Amino acid sequence: MKAILFDLNGTMIDDMEYHTEAWYKIIVEDFGRKMTRDEVKLEMYGKNSEVLERVFGKGHFTDEEIYNLSIEKEKRYQAAFRPKLKLIDGLDEFLARAYEKGIKMAVASAAIPFNIDFVLDGLNIRKYISTIVSADDVQFSKPDPETFLLAADKLGVKPEDCLVFEDNPKGVEAAQKGGMKAMVITTMHEEHEFEGLDNIVGFIK
Repeated sequence: MKAILFDLNGTMIDDMEYHTEAWYKIIVEDFGRKMTRDEVKLEMYGKNSEVLERVFGKGHFTDEEIYNLSIEKEKRYQAAFRPKLKLIDGLDEFLARAYEKGIKMAVASAAIPFNIDFVLDGLNIRKYISTIVSADDVQFSKPDPETFLLAADKLGVKPEDCLVFEDNPKGVEAAQKGGMKAMVITTMHEEHEFEGLDNIVGFIK
């Protein structure tokens, strides 16, 4: 293993319930869409624009409205989660050890830079991260492998020499399609939800 590619939300930090709540308030309370929190949770993968398109349909919002809703959702999420902002237990020591061993590390996430900066700078861990791939850098979101393949390319490492840390089946599928092994963090999904994905090397609870 020459490189580690980290998903961000739900993987480096345990924050997915706060994303669910922020989306729920916008989708259900602000726009009146009849969905349960569990139904909202199922739509929470990929770019914010893709979440809105899946829920409301393509063309329902203008590009400007999508951008504004995306920022509003993230502001609500950050305001709620900021007092709880911390790394997954043990990750700070893991990052330090990997860095000392010269293992390259990247954040490869569907999050927008506004959220990635919130975590990396809020927790002072940017020094460990050699490269970042965000929603703004790719055309296709997970489960397409573009995010991880671009991160590997930017690090100068072959896909088969990368280990992906993920919390979402769609992300693990993206790693599989990119020819990468994955370690799963079960912050939001249970082990049985990853059945059929043969690139998993282990689960961390």
